Amino acid sequence: MSEIRRLERRPGRLDNIVRTRLKSWPQRPPGAASLGGGGAWLRGRPCDGEPVAQPYLKIPGSDRMRTIPDGLWLHFGGSAEDPFADILCIEACSTFQNLLDKRSRFAPSTVALLAHCPLAWLLAPLQVSDPTPRWHIIPFLAKQPVAALTVPVRDLRVLYGLQRDHYDGFARHQVPHPHEYFCPMEALTAHEGHENPAMRSLLARASAASAFMDPP
Repeated sequence: MSEIRRLERRPGRLDNIVRTRLKSWPQRPPGAASLGGGGAWLRGRPCDGEPVAQPYLKIPGSDRMRTIPDGLWLHFGGSAEDPFADILCIEACSTFQNLLDKRSRFAPSTVALLAHCPLAWLLAPLQVSDPTPRWHIIPFLAKQPVAALTVPVRDLRVLYGLQRDHYDGFARHQVPHPHEYFCPMEALTAHEGHENPAMRSLLARASAASAFMDPP
């Protein structure tokens, strides 16, 4: 019996496995494209050794209603006067109810979504093997920040990982929204899953750049 099947009745444990696997993914999502040049990708969640000080999503004026994806990558762009982030979220959905709940958090809305990056995360090293502070990578930050950074989300894409039977049923009977993408859960729990050509191809399509014949 596969690891996925053994853990079907332990969704919390399965989510932990996905988050552990995502820690091995690079700072730039595998195969991901970006619209326009001059920006920089950073992996916001999950981060090694930082269980609390990690970026999260929120709506303006609220510090309580937070969205904390299993995986979060941010492509920072713009200028100091007009910054933004394009984001890719990855959500592991162990049950169908969990899928419905997470889809509702990312439903299209007229309210702007904000990406909040805690100061501790900005000042921390990029990764264990690279001591460069994260804020150095963000192009519109000219000096070390003294407070958390909150930027508007320009573009949002979400990749949902589903149990195989849920994945097959969804693919047969449902139509994803334009910002949604789906994969079997084993694609996220696989060792070196970010090297999978099918995953790289999927994430290459999970970008606004894929809508243009000749992206700028």
